Amino acid sequence: MAGTPATVALTRAGVAWTPHAYDHDPSAASYGLEAAAALGVDAQRVFKTLVASVDGRLTVAVVPVSGQLDLKALATAVDGKRAELADPAAAERSTGYVRGGISPLGQRKTLRAVVDESATTHQTVFVSGGRRGFDVELDPTDLVRLTSARVAAIAR
Repeated sequence: MAGTPATVALTRAGVAWTPHAYDHDPSAASYGLEAAAALGVDAQRVFKTLVASVDGRLTVAVVPVSGQLDLKALATAVDGKRAELADPAAAERSTGYVRGGISPLGQRKTLRAVVDESATTHQTVFVSGGRRGFDVELDPTDLVRLTSARVAAIAR
């Protein structure tokens, strides 16, 4: 399996991580819930990467697939006033990944990031490895450090 910018970033940083590939179903209603089910992992440990616009500035939000992003809480976490989900095309252009495969790691343009505080309650978490059907498992402290993320309650 060829590496992705996310796996290259993880390897370059020298952190421990585990690849998890699964057969992606293009008709799946939720990429994240599909990953949790396919990998046999509690959905609270699988995190989706959403790109939002906070006061016009693209921001990455990493939240459990079992919940939803609280846009108001995201705005507050980065000292902003208003947040909305970014246009999918803008998110893809900025990160270099396709929707459903956007990783918080190894993005084309490093965006500010916020990781939901629930990530820190797990020994390891799963995030997209940079393409649909591929997640990486890593320590949440490494995720926060490598993305220079703030940790805040941004999921509901």
